[in-house]
Amino acid sequence: YPLPIAAAGPSQAMAFALRAVHSIAAAAPAFRATARVARRAAAVQTRAMADGAGEEVSPVELVDVRVGKVLKAYKHPEADKLYIEEIDVGEAEPRQICSGLVPYMSAEEIEGQNVIVLANLKSRNLAGVPSHGMILCASDEAHENVELLVCPEGAAPGERVKFGSWDGEQSEPHTENQMKKKKTWEKVAPDLKTTADCVAAYKELEMVTSAGPVKCKSLANALIG
Repeated sequence: YPLPIAAAGPSQAMAFALRAVHSIAAAAPAFRATARVARRAAAVQTRAMADGAGEEVSPVELVDVRVGKVLKAYKHPEADKLYIEEIDVGEAEPRQICSGLVPYMSAEEIEGQNVIVLANLKSRNLAGVPSHGMILCASDEAHENVELLVCPEGAAPGERVKFGSWDGEQSEPHTENQMKKKKTWEKVAPDLKTTADCVAAYKELEMVTSAGPVKCKSLANALIG
């Protein structure tokens, strides 16, 4: 058994102290590694809990669908089937959005309308022009007839659309990155249709603004996209 420090000579005491310091130094990396493992495990658990919570929310609650006022619409200079629209969606500057609506309506029919904009999509270049969002329209199955989804008068630009009752609670929408990673729009789009009365709906839940339901002009039981 080693002698107690008090009973040992100076050289033995010094050796004992050095061994203690070396033992602590040798153990330090193991302590740090254990701490890193614990932090990583906690982060994984937090992400799992967040994902689990997100799964309890209907995907339609996670899309940011807004009222948009079309301030300007004009032909894309490099793409025959595209319009470029400048749309007020309640932000500091109008959104620039490209839409393939040239075969179906004139720019004059779009300009000035209160339309529906899917706002939490990442910006992308369409024929060299940045496009940040998507105008939602109704179309028949053959995609030969396309109509804008239009908000009633009184709906304010930037107002977030709800599905079901206007008085119902609304979840925070996904970020643009979450929309892409979790394919949120891909989960919602197949169940978006117009009713027999041309009202836009997700399953049985009508798309509503503070001024009333969102409708298209004449396409009943039509696809929305």
